[in-house]
Amino acid sequence: MCYSAQIAADYDKFVREWGAVISLKRFVELFWEKRKDGQWVKIPKSMREAFRKPRGEDAFALAKLVAEGDREQIEKYEAELQAQNERLARAEAILARPKPTKTAAKDRDVANRKIQAAQRNLDDMHRKEPLDKDSRIYPGQYAPVMIEKDGKRIVVPMRYQCRLPGWTESMERQKPGTYNARRDNLEKAWGKLFGHRHGIMIVTRFYENVARHKMEGRELRPGEREENVVLAFDPQPPQEMLVACLWNLSPAGDHGADLFSFAAITDEPPPEVLAAGHDRCIVPIKPEFVDAWLSPDQNNLKALYDILDDRARPYYEHRLAA
Repeated sequence: MCYSAQIAADYDKFVREWGAVISLKRFVELFWEKRKDGQWVKIPKSMREAFRKPRGEDAFALAKLVAEGDREQIEKYEAELQAQNERLARAEAILARPKPTKTAAKDRDVANRKIQAAQRNLDDMHRKEPLDKDSRIYPGQYAPVMIEKDGKRIVVPMRYQCRLPGWTESMERQKPGTYNARRDNLEKAWGKLFGHRHGIMIVTRFYENVARHKMEGRELRPGEREENVVLAFDPQPPQEMLVACLWNLSPAGDHGADLFSFAAITDEPPPEVLAAGHDRCIVPIKPEFVDAWLSPDQNNLKALYDILDDRARPYYEHRLAA
């Protein structure tokens, strides 16, 4: 399965290279909703940073939301840090007594772990220099997706986990793997979207969970337990890949707000990805097929399969992800 990806959050490129319009209205709605429901961290740092400095009057609302949302998230981490420091102090006081308790020892260990996590999160919030991880998305987080609507290309922030047509939130929880759409299942589970609602996510690399022994090209040793590692796959030469996606709109599907969500199409992997231990791969389409992909002909599915088959095929170097 596609574990995560490095998104391109340079919105100027969407406009300059692909003639797209950034849906500021939808970004404002999403940022507002994520502030309200306490899921601000579901918006990658790079997506937030892109709107921190407004360009034009329409972007001021976004810049204000980014500043307020970040401030509130910092306050949450600071409160967590204070609470865990107090918990640690209480535990250490008990452990200093003649009869320390196992509960206090456990509290001390938990507090130390949570203090480290809160401090890391705070450092990330205050950090100014960009890092690769700022643009990395995981299932359930949000990414900019380019679609076509009413004859115009627009960029909409969407959740990387597609809620299929007719699904409720509870149905979605029972089948959480809908961040990928298998090519061999497009006319079945994805039949209401394939040929109807197509999008493109621009990524610079992708990540996969693989078993260490498969990555090393060997069988498990007697008594060895399977160990998971995460690999980063970088296209060579370095490039932005136009990943084929399917998307859906669930009215009032996100705490009363409209939910835009999407899945990346995956297919059999190229030899170098298979040799690294993974059996699926995202499908980057060629630039000359963008028009046809974004405005699909539902009566000519063969043409859409041809686009997926005649894909861009960079060579993927892999390494252990940081």
